[in-house]
Amino acid sequence: MIQIIPAIDLIDGKCVRLTQGDYAQKKIYNENPLEVAKSFEDAGIQRLHLVDLDGAKQKRIVNHKVLELLATKTNLHIDFGGGVQSDEMIEIAFNSGAKQVTGGSVAVKNPELFEGWLQSYGGEKIILGADARDEKIAISGWEEATTTSVYDFVGNYIEKGAKYAISTDVAKDGLLEGPSFQLYKNLQDQFPSLQIIASGGVSVMDDILKLDEMNIFGVIVGKAIYEGRITLKQIADLHK
Repeated sequence: MIQIIPAIDLIDGKCVRLTQGDYAQKKIYNENPLEVAKSFEDAGIQRLHLVDLDGAKQKRIVNHKVLELLATKTNLHIDFGGGVQSDEMIEIAFNSGAKQVTGGSVAVKNPELFEGWLQSYGGEKIILGADARDEKIAISGWEEATTTSVYDFVGNYIEKGAKYAISTDVAKDGLLEGPSFQLYKNLQDQFPSLQIIASGGVSVMDDILKLDEMNIFGVIVGKAIYEGRITLKQIADLHK
């Protein structure tokens, strides 16, 4: 069964969503992330994707206290990203209770550092962030495009020990128009050993079921849950 992984994106310690990574298109959904995380846990969800948007902007972790709170008050397996761009920051993330850390921009801009993390912590604890626009890697909250093929990028890091990758099709994110099934199929065909976590565009339960049929490891769901298009009851029923 596919792992359904809700996203909590943090600005000023509150749950927000951006549309296509645009800080100007911010919507606050809940002032209390713990309340949100507990509602996920009550629905039988086991994993949480926690993103420090303040951290992503400031290039250092800002909301580590929220991570600590969620890690101590729930049993959710938390993967954390946003602002993890140095050895000091990754230590803060793990010490604050993250089970996995996602590195996106750092994997593009500082490959030696990211490779070092794969060696130090192992491929089970480090998730490669492979966000793409038109199959090319996009970084820094998607404000920068690169000319690097997402497939070359992922393939290179699998050779270095990566086992997990979150891939968001930036063009789809926050628009509720459905995920980029072709992107995930291509990744899966090329890298059968990779645990792929699909992200972006999930809008209805059928999107999740289709990804499940494709044997994708996990799917990150954000706006669709917050806007009630996918209910926690539907997710709970799926886990029964």
